[in-house]
Amino acid sequence: MKPEIELREFGGERAGQRQVSERRLFMQLLAFTGCRGTPGLVHTLAASGLEGVLYEDLNDPLGIALLTWSDDPAYFLTKLRLRLHHPPFDELELKPDFTMFGRTYALGHEPDLEDWLLHKPRRSVTTPEMPWAVWYPLRRRGSFQTLPAEEQTAILREHGAIGHAFGTAGYAQDVRLACFGMDRNDNDFVIGVIGADLHPLSACIQAMRKTRQTSSYIEHMGPFFIGRAVWQHRAE
Repeated sequence: MKPEIELREFGGERAGQRQVSERRLFMQLLAFTGCRGTPGLVHTLAASGLEGVLYEDLNDPLGIALLTWSDDPAYFLTKLRLRLHHPPFDELELKPDFTMFGRTYALGHEPDLEDWLLHKPRRSVTTPEMPWAVWYPLRRRGSFQTLPAEEQTAILREHGAIGHAFGTAGYAQDVRLACFGMDRNDNDFVIGVIGADLHPLSACIQAMRKTRQTSSYIEHMGPFFIGRAVWQHRAE
């Protein structure tokens, strides 16, 4: 008997019908060093028409990172790749250990599936009032996958409640991406925590360390990229 393969994303019901989508957003963070000034990069990006975010790196005085996205993964090997082969990006040195790549996904209960998969992540990272970001990959322990579904749900609910509380209070927005098979270090997820100030983002991550998921079922996390946006753009 052939295994059933399902590649679609499912959300909650709308008008009595369960939402289904075959589209998702791919997002990539590329970090560089050797940047002695960001105005030239900002000018080039503003003229390019690309959607994305340019961050200055808190932990590298010559560091920057470029976050971009598309619903077509070939975009990163065509239009974006060509742009990075030209000045001023070709003068920078890539920091491959900080490269992150993932795709949006649904949990099955999202009230607006299309917005969740394609639009909310773009809004979260391009809100001018929320320039700070902490990006990191993580991998769960294999033992998590062997837990009963009910126990997994309870563990994830505890973890998610903290993120929801920080989001409701206006301190942080999160972007969650799956990266199975698309990460050089075999990570499972890429997480972005976005906010107006850095301290609440750190506090949110600190609070999540106490959850059962993080304390018992995370094999490794990081490296962490911490930056503040100097350029943000999304097409309306």
